[in-house]
Amino acid sequence: MRQSKRGQVEAFIVMDVMEAARRAEAEGRHIIHMEVGQPATGAPAAARAALQARLDRPLGYTVALGLPELRAGIAALYDRWYGVDLDPTRVVVTAGASGAFTLAFAALFDAGDRVAMGDPGYPSYRQILRAMSLSPVAIPTLPEHRYQPCPQEIPADVQGLMLASPGNPSGTMLGPQAFRTLLDRAAELGVSVISDEIYHGLSYGERCHSALEFSDDVYVVNSFSKYFSMTGWRIGWMVVPEAHIRTVERLAQNMFICPPHASQIAALGALDAMEECEGFRAVYAENRRRLMDALPKIGFDRIAPPDGAFYVYADVSAMTDDSLRFCGEILERAGVAVTPGLDFDPMRGRRTIRLSYAGSTDDIAEGIARLSSFMASR
Repeated sequence: MRQSKRGQVEAFIVMDVMEAARRAEAEGRHIIHMEVGQPATGAPAAARAALQARLDRPLGYTVALGLPELRAGIAALYDRWYGVDLDPTRVVVTAGASGAFTLAFAALFDAGDRVAMGDPGYPSYRQILRAMSLSPVAIPTLPEHRYQPCPQEIPADVQGLMLASPGNPSGTMLGPQAFRTLLDRAAELGVSVISDEIYHGLSYGERCHSALEFSDDVYVVNSFSKYFSMTGWRIGWMVVPEAHIRTVERLAQNMFICPPHASQIAALGALDAMEECEGFRAVYAENRRRLMDALPKIGFDRIAPPDGAFYVYADVSAMTDDSLRFCGEILERAGVAVTPGLDFDPMRGRRTIRLSYAGSTDDIAEGIARLSSFMASR
């Protein structure tokens, strides 16, 4: 049976690293997981309790855009975090942020359109675009610009622009002025902007800024996966301009029917668990402090300090020009799983790696000790 050309997307390398780590664990080894952006904390107690209390009644289809009370709760979050008065009808609940990207790309772009994004960046942007017969256009960003694109770097011949703040893999953020100038330049060029804000709530100094503070003419994507520690629940959302609601609703009806009802119930509970989620953030802050103190001392000294998320993106060109092999060596000899930069930057990623500090503080401490021994003996 034939296969489509657009279906031949590249592998998500971090998932391959996870599989290699799983095989090592199946052989009886103890692996420290610093490869995947998955909180070790689990869903908030209030989220789990909300679902448990609802299980004695049937769970079924909801309206395509999500439970109205959940959409209202998410809209209230924008007032709490950013002082933005958001109409809940503009909130679209999705099957994870991945479902939001699929809906956004389908609503905004036609086959053959070009969408720009900063490299390094989240690899699935490129692969979802390709699977939808769209063309990703890389903007090679620089550490001196904190791995964020500059307004003058937006190509004039693209139809879309992806922004991410905090970014993955860098953890760097856009400040208010940078956000404004990027959005203004995109508007001048007639470029549709999608702002990935999945790591909002996870910052370690200045707060995160939403694109909605500066423009309503933007798609914003977020999720319960990171700050709310609910990766496996596959529940996210996006905010769209008022004129786009019906288009997105028709797409959602046909592509997904609705987001998972059970996960929506849990997400409602999670919105009442901010104190617990702040406790999660405190764990990542301590993990970050330990890594940023230790990594330069053991040789990983070329880093753009992360403002948010739970990643460190390190230039390892002094050690290797093959990050895939280097990460394999770290896994084999140190028992620590980290991700090669090729996932995030196909052109320059052979000289970079990403380390996640989303795990427990004990695991991060053990990972640092193992990496120290590995580098000392290399």
